[in-house]
Amino acid sequence: MVKAPLHSNGAASRPAALLRSNTGRYSPSARLAGRAHRHSRCNAGFHHGLLALEVVAESTAGWIEATHGAIDILVNNAAVLINGDGLGVTTEDFAGSLAVNTVAPFALIRALGPGMLARKWGRIVNVSSGWGAFAEGMQGPVAYAASKAALNAVTCASAQTLGPTVKVNAACPGWVQTRMGGPGANRSPEQGADTPLWLATLPDDGPTGGFFRDRHPIAW
Repeated sequence: MVKAPLHSNGAASRPAALLRSNTGRYSPSARLAGRAHRHSRCNAGFHHGLLALEVVAESTAGWIEATHGAIDILVNNAAVLINGDGLGVTTEDFAGSLAVNTVAPFALIRALGPGMLARKWGRIVNVSSGWGAFAEGMQGPVAYAASKAALNAVTCASAQTLGPTVKVNAACPGWVQTRMGGPGANRSPEQGADTPLWLATLPDDGPTGGFFRDRHPIAW
């Protein structure tokens, strides 16, 4: 069994973090089409970026399993936060947020989910946010909130596809003292990691297809 635990700096260990670029901002597709590009060119760049994500996810998963054995636990924790409302964020930044926060986890689930399903055991945890919850008003920056809401949808759909032996859940860690959360956050990395780690080690009768904070279900 190969696990993907959370590091104290807020980043995830492999395989989740392998889908980040060297800059830490976007996916392996690097930056998408420049701001001066026309809409059609931006769409083409985003399409090729998604293909790159899928290739990287599949090759990375294959290398890890060939080297270390089957992967039974996946924690999708890598993320990017770009501030700004609906008029203050570029299409490029919005697409980049979706690539890292939504498409990358989906690509890893596609790469690793079939093996878990074949072995009839697996745990997938998508680290989401209350800022992506419709029930909490989608209060966060638009690109981040939308990408986390989409990640919640991926969680629900994946749980239906892979369950019940492969449990797929989303976790809201709260405001955590990481590079993203900053030193003023009210939770330590250990506190933020508690619910994701609990979901990653659920017993066979544990929940699937849910959204959790402090080990308690919350509304989408």
